[in-house]
Amino acid sequence: MLRQSRSQIYLFLIALLLVVSFGFAQQATLKIGIVNSQEVLEKSIEGKRVMNQLSQKDQENQKKLAKMDEEIRQIESKLNTQRMTLSNEALMQLNSDLEKKKTARQRFAEDSYREIQDLTNRLFQKIQRELLPIIEQIGKDFDLDIIFDLRNSGAIYFNPRVDITAEVIKRYDASKSAGK
Repeated sequence: MLRQSRSQIYLFLIALLLVVSFGFAQQATLKIGIVNSQEVLEKSIEGKRVMNQLSQKDQENQKKLAKMDEEIRQIESKLNTQRMTLSNEALMQLNSDLEKKKTARQRFAEDSYREIQDLTNRLFQKIQRELLPIIEQIGKDFDLDIIFDLRNSGAIYFNPRVDITAEVIKRYDASKSAGK
């Protein structure tokens, strides 16, 4: 009887082991996809448009800063060349103007940086919201269990076969073309 109990326990343990190992084997067939969000930004029509918009805004700000820098240089030059011939009152006025210009330049630089950051965040979040349903649909179409963003995943290596970036770009561009 004791022998029969041991046999049943062994059979039970073997059956349990088979069930558990079968469960692990099932999990091993996890299908993964990778999307490179940076590449989507660089290569999609909308991503290029957004990057161009940000670049133009930055160039406008740089031109304004260059103009302000030139005004500051002119005042500094005037102070250096005419220091001996100007009255104390005129010198004080030029120094005051110089400080005001420097302060205005610093404020503009800080404000324009914040403005670019805010615009960048708004535009990128908009693109992410538009991409999410496309990526989800690709996941369903390709029967993927999980999709990682290469930029944020920490992945060091992946098989190019799981990269769905080109498909995301193609469908995103198509959705933008159809929306016009």
